Amino acid sequence: MSDKGASRRARKSTWDKWKDWLGSYAFVAPNFAGFLLFTLLPVGAALILSFYRWDVVRPVDTAEFVGLDNFVKLMGLREVDGTLVARDERFWQYLYNTIFLMFGIPIGMAGSLFLAMLMNQKLRGMVASRSIYFLPSILPAVPICLLWQWLLNTQWGLINAALRPVIGVGPAWLDSPALAKPAFMIMGIWAGVGGYNCLLYLAGLQGIPKDLYEAAELDGATWWGKLRHVTLPLLGPTTFFITIMSIIQGFQGGFTQAFLITQGGPAGSTTTLMYFIYQNAFEWFRMGYAAAVAWVLFLLVFGFTLLTYKHGGKRVQTL
Repeated sequence: MSDKGASRRARKSTWDKWKDWLGSYAFVAPNFAGFLLFTLLPVGAALILSFYRWDVVRPVDTAEFVGLDNFVKLMGLREVDGTLVARDERFWQYLYNTIFLMFGIPIGMAGSLFLAMLMNQKLRGMVASRSIYFLPSILPAVPICLLWQWLLNTQWGLINAALRPVIGVGPAWLDSPALAKPAFMIMGIWAGVGGYNCLLYLAGLQGIPKDLYEAAELDGATWWGKLRHVTLPLLGPTTFFITIMSIIQGFQGGFTQAFLITQGGPAGSTTTLMYFIYQNAFEWFRMGYAAAVAWVLFLLVFGFTLLTYKHGGKRVQTL
């Protein structure tokens, strides 16, 4: 009798494990199906397509297999008058544009931290201030771009109207290759400084024990000393996470502004890799070449993220 009871309990335990297993995978299944359908399969299709020449408007069965020719044309070199030059000089110019715009990341992070420290104060009206600063992050990109296109207009823009009494004729923000990228950086910093990075920093600041600041004050620490030896080290994991996510977003950014405001100009100075992918795929109908650019972009994002995680992660762990 005892053997039958033990066997029954064993079967029940096994069934309970199966129920837990099935229940867990049932909850994961919708998200996994979405990832498989909308992420993994398109990424795999893009990898296959990068080895073909296909102009989109013709059937898929007319695609021509070209092997690594798309990647060679994209990143290879050729000899011109005894000098090696890039096969596709536009790719390197647009990669430079993308990286240049990413120099606004540390400025934006510093601004987010500063705003978070201000909003961490217990002052009247702080809840309303948090909502106002966060508002640009939830607004659609189209009205933000139209707003800044009006502000940066050379002739009747509000910024040049404010500068005209001081410097006379205002700068040609969106018509000058030297100023268009800084103008985009200003736009991105304004839109993101009070957004999700600020919320993450605010959450990190509220998680720092007050006792540490009191101990630092007893030791005679100034405001700068508390910031340097208490706040910044304890915000290390938050800063590390924001840095990685900002790098990923930076490599994938710049499309909306270029598409809506400058169409990649002037002289390609605001064309980023994302906009270059769009041009190849949907303006020039070179889908295979666009897929090759997309995969090069993926490898760049993966490489930079891995380097940041390798070096920054060790530093965070030692804090």
